[in-house]
Amino acid sequence: MITCVVDYVIDPAKLADFERFAAAWMRLVQREGGIHHGYFLPSEGASDEARALFSFESLAAYERYRELFGVDPDFIEADKIRDESGCVVRYRRTFMRPLLPGDDEEP
Repeated sequence: MITCVVDYVIDPAKLADFERFAAAWMRLVQREGGIHHGYFLPSEGASDEARALFSFESLAAYERYRELFGVDPDFIEADKIRDESGCVVRYRRTFMRPLLPGDDEEP
């Protein structure tokens, strides 16, 4: 399994737009066979940081999902929310391998 961690700098004044953007991407990841672990949004105080985590069974599965960017109409519409609203200032994507409870147990 590979988990994509996306760290966002967002415009706090456009949080509602970011939530619409996030909801669209959660549906698309699930539709394409991924597991979306959610978006983590500012809660208390002034913050311009948000994070998303989602997993695919392999890097190859993630790459199949990425091939739909700029091609699939639903992917284009989801990106349009971000682009037209300006809710995302910038983002950084990192790939991680989860260590889950029970992974360290002997067979």
